[in-house]
Amino acid sequence: MLTPQIISDAVARALAEDVPWGDRTVELVIPADARLDTRLVAREAGVFAGGPVIIEAFRQVDARTEVTELVSEGSRFEAGQPLARIQGPARGVLTAERVALNFVQRLSGIATLTAAFVAETDGTRARIADTRKTTPGLRALEKHAVLAGGGSNHRFSLSDAIMVKDNHLAALGATQGDTITEALRELRRLAGHTTSIIVEVDRVEQLEPVLAADVTGVLLDNFSIAELEEGVRIVGERAICEASGGVTLETVRDIARTGVDVISVGKLTHGATALDLGLDAVDTGAPETATLVGS
Repeated sequence: MLTPQIISDAVARALAEDVPWGDRTVELVIPADARLDTRLVAREAGVFAGGPVIIEAFRQVDARTEVTELVSEGSRFEAGQPLARIQGPARGVLTAERVALNFVQRLSGIATLTAAFVAETDGTRARIADTRKTTPGLRALEKHAVLAGGGSNHRFSLSDAIMVKDNHLAALGATQGDTITEALRELRRLAGHTTSIIVEVDRVEQLEPVLAADVTGVLLDNFSIAELEEGVRIVGERAICEASGGVTLETVRDIARTGVDVISVGKLTHGATALDLGLDAVDTGAPETATLVGS
């Protein structure tokens, strides 16, 4: 879903917020013909995401800026490692710097946290997936970062798949037994046989009525480890089995060991911390004194 148009629009919105009427500092201080050679450098270890957004941020401010030596999406890096080289008119580099860093720090933070969750599931069948708990307007970017970290994308929007949650069933008055099965069978009839239907359950007793409706998947919400094990046994191969709710790095391995197919983790996007990355100027041997443009 991370198309060039989505990247362009996200960067344009960020620049409109950060540079609504120009950059007063560089316009007064930096000569129009000055150039700057910089490196994007990691201050801490992590997993990289956001390269296309960096390129677009500098391009929109000044298309003469060159971004080279850019590490690939999903690359692991250590503290002190250069991640990209940015060269061009100094005014453009300095004006775009904060927007570019905001994006790459945020996205690399998501990729790094995702990679940590994925590592905890090693040796199990479980896949780590994101949710729709994303920053408004940045969903495609953040879900891209999840992929860079080795995770999987859940549905992108409400338009992508049918997911029936507890409040949907409550609104239908279908909260137990045959009423759940009847409501879901009618949904299956209306949706057609090619459409995936995932149903959230919060009690083991709901599983058989849900599975009787020939659903594609069940989401076991806030189940204990013992309940997950029982749920996996009941579901068997009849549907995709997903666990969600309060998943942490401390609990995810035990959840994965229950045999679930998917573990959805909202924290990947709403709980990730931005990584510490910086833009460092390369020493060119130029004199340390400078003349203000207006002096």
